[in-house]
Amino acid sequence: MIEEHSPKVCGTTTVGERGQVVIPAEIRKRMNLKRGDRLLVFCRFDQMIGLIRSDDLDQFISRITEHIANKIKKFKKGIKRDL
Repeated sequence: MIEEHSPKVCGTTTVGERGQVVIPAEIRKRMNLKRGDRLLVFCRFDQMIGLIRSDDLDQFISRITEHIANKIKKFKKGIKRDL
């Protein structure tokens, strides 16, 4: 998996007749996606769709939790300075 910190457009795809989409070959290669890999589908604001490999969910949650903890620490430091 490639280490990136900000979202970006990685390609385009079209919704087929049966609601299927094809992940562009370049992305499948970069993310080492293979036939049969299970992906979780999530959405946000009814406008964005994201995919994550089921096996990577624990790591993803850990990274989000760490990010939130760091934000909270910075926030608390800011409060203490203002007091």
